[in-house]
Amino acid sequence: MEPHILDWAMRLQSLAHNGLMFADNPFDVERYRTVQKIAHEMLAAAADVDVGQIAALFSTEQGYMTPKVDVRGVVFRDDALLLVRERADHDRWTLPGGWADVGDTPSQSVEREVFEESGYRVRAVKVLAVYDRRKHGHEPLSPFHIYKIFFRCELLGGGAAESVETSGVAFFRQDEIPSDLSLGRVTPSQIARIFEHYRHPEWPTDFD
Repeated sequence: MEPHILDWAMRLQSLAHNGLMFADNPFDVERYRTVQKIAHEMLAAAADVDVGQIAALFSTEQGYMTPKVDVRGVVFRDDALLLVRERADHDRWTLPGGWADVGDTPSQSVEREVFEESGYRVRAVKVLAVYDRRKHGHEPLSPFHIYKIFFRCELLGGGAAESVETSGVAFFRQDEIPSDLSLGRVTPSQIARIFEHYRHPEWPTDFD
C-alpha cells in the first residue's frame, strides 16, 4: 500500500474507534461502524488478508486510540554502538528496544529492554530523538501509528548475552555497521544520525 493511503486508512480507523467511544446516538454509532469497516477493508486489501484478521488486530485496542510508543537504547563503548540480532526479524540487526510497558516510565522501559535483549545494564541519560515512524522510511509499513524514542544510555555493567528475542549482541564502529538492519526498528539514516549525536553531545533532541 502507498504510504499516504495507509495513512488515510489509519486515520479512518482511529477516528471511527474514538468516535464509537463517545457516540450515544444509534445513527452515529452505525456511521462510525461503517467508517471502521471501510478502513479495515482498505487495510485487508493492501495486506491481502481476510478483513476479519484486520478487525481482530484492532479489537484489543481499548480506550482512546493514541500512537504506540517504541523505545530504543543507544549505547556506546568507546566509538562503537551496541546492536542486537532480532530473532523475530530473520536475525537482522537493530538497536535494543521494544514497546514501552504500562507502569514503566520511558527510561525504565528502555533500560529494561537493553538488559533483556543484550545482557548489558545501562542508565538512560538523554533523549536523542522522538521520531514519527511514518516519516523515516521504515519497512514494512505498520497499520499502527508509532512514536519511536531513542535514548542515549550510559553503560553500567553486565556482559553480552543472547536472549529468547536476540541471537547476537555486538558493538560496531560506524564503518562496521551491518547492512542487514531490521528496517522496521531502525534505519541507516537513523544510525548515522546517532553517531553524529555521539560526536556532538551538546546537540538538542531531534523530533518528528
